[in-house]
Amino acid sequence: MKKFKTRLLVVVFMLGTLVNYANDKDVNNVIHAKKTKVVFKGAKKGHQLKIKDSNGVLLYVENVNIEGNLIKFFDFSKLQDGDYTLELEKDFEIIIKSLEIKDNAVIFNENDKVVIFKPVIRNEKNRVMISQISFDKKPLNVTLYYNNEIIYSETLKEDSIINRVYKLDKEIKGNYSVVVCNYGRTYVNEFKI
Repeated sequence: MKKFKTRLLVVVFMLGTLVNYANDKDVNNVIHAKKTKVVFKGAKKGHQLKIKDSNGVLLYVENVNIEGNLIKFFDFSKLQDGDYTLELEKDFEIIIKSLEIKDNAVIFNENDKVVIFKPVIRNEKNRVMISQISFDKKPLNVTLYYNNEIIYSETLKEDSIINRVYKLDKEIKGNYSVVVCNYGRTYVNEFKI
């Protein structure tokens, strides 16, 4: 009887281990290219879903018109073998999922999911405020323009949390813009004083 209980415990332990490995997200998901299901959680109206190739060429864009989980089905069978990204651009972040197309199969690697926090640019009267979270400390290039001429430029780096306030002369009226570049993306905020 004692041998039976020991064997039963070993079997239960092995089944538990097997179930844990089956649920492990380190494993690549391979899906047939004609019927690929893509899910993004927490989508809102106005967010954008994009598909890009490995050169950053935009292949598909769609404005989201639902709230909640975004579930889309794609036919990737017409695309050439190679690497692609699916991006959901939200209000303050961009979620990027990588996929590879090979031999009419789509391979998702859950470990290649990246979240980029977009810089937040605000202006109040003659102040410009820029905030961003960057856990991998990618440089943030900030350029201020007055009537299309550069009046200030700097590169912020080595900080995981960036908070900057730029004070402009309230007596100099005109058109201003702030251009922020980060992760190969550009964000622009235009305003007047």
